[in-house]
Amino acid sequence: MTLWFMTSNAGKVAEAKEYFSHLGITVEQFEFEAIEPQADDIEIVALSKIEQAIPHLPNPSDQLLVEDAGLFVGALEGFPGVYSSYSLETIGLHGILKLMEHLQSEDPVMDGKLRNAEFRAVAALYQNGQTIVAEGVCPGRIAHQLDGEEGFGFDPIFIPADLDENGNALQAGEIGVTSTHGATFGGISLEEKQAYSHRRRALTSLVSKLDRLG
Repeated sequence: MTLWFMTSNAGKVAEAKEYFSHLGITVEQFEFEAIEPQADDIEIVALSKIEQAIPHLPNPSDQLLVEDAGLFVGALEGFPGVYSSYSLETIGLHGILKLMEHLQSEDPVMDGKLRNAEFRAVAALYQNGQTIVAEGVCPGRIAHQLDGEEGFGFDPIFIPADLDENGNALQAGEIGVTSTHGATFGGISLEEKQAYSHRRRALTSLVSKLDRLG
């Protein structure tokens, strides 16, 4: 049985393969052009896409994974959110930084609060006629400038919050046992990113739900 990951994003595929490799599960990319629903909820978007793709599975017994994510910026009232892909294609990284250039403080705690943001991911898995949904969140803040060439999407402008010893995100300004020390997702390796990743948290929650279902 194969786990097909429906996406055209090679970066997402790499993250999913790295995650599921530890579980002994093979992930293959499944490129299918689903019609994007007009909705302001990423779960609705993910479920719509998976329903459209199910009839096109190579084998009915295979699993199908759809993951939708967005960057939600507090000062921009949640923008770009579900429109993250479109915003990236239109105004890009520099556009987001331009919208926030007036939000800054010499106090690092206040600066973090002014520029707070979070990545949210919804993972939907179809298997044996059933669809299971899970969510993952990675809080952090928007950097003042681009940093690094790793990752994809908004990674070069997003600094994740530090984590405590249990992997929980801390408040702005708090120093944790796990930290990028101010580096964005674009400035750290994929392996380091996994500790914070909203996508990994969504997938972990998904696997936990599957285990409970037996």
